[in-house]
Amino acid sequence: MIHTNNPIIKHKAGLLNLAEELGNVSKACKVMGVSRDTFYRYQELVEEGGIDSLINKSRRAPNPKNRVDEATEQAVVAYATEQPAHGQHRTSNELRKSGVFVSDTLIFTRSQAESPRVSRRVFGLSHAAADSPC
Repeated sequence: MIHTNNPIIKHKAGLLNLAEELGNVSKACKVMGVSRDTFYRYQELVEEGGIDSLINKSRRAPNPKNRVDEATEQAVVAYATEQPAHGQHRTSNELRKSGVFVSDTLIFTRSQAESPRVSRRVFGLSHAAADSPC
């Protein structure tokens, strides 16, 4: 019997437990709506690495081409906090004048932030300033 409190892998552990209780993999897979191939993959992962190996690991390799060095990032963040109304293109042009070369498509503007929390973290704004419309 496999026990976990992790909500991400709870259904996977539940499938393995149900198959053990029923004594029939096919019935457990049918009840849970999962293929037997998936069940055996889960079972193999648990046998090899324990219950924690059921957590999905990203297969995507990091793309360092989308990253800029720390100095460039700090320059962009500093400019964005000084001039929050400037968009990507103008920010890129103004930074280029000061010797920082960054593409306007790599500049993350406040309007593109997924949430106010992200924009506060990226641009160092207070709660009131981040929650107010631009």
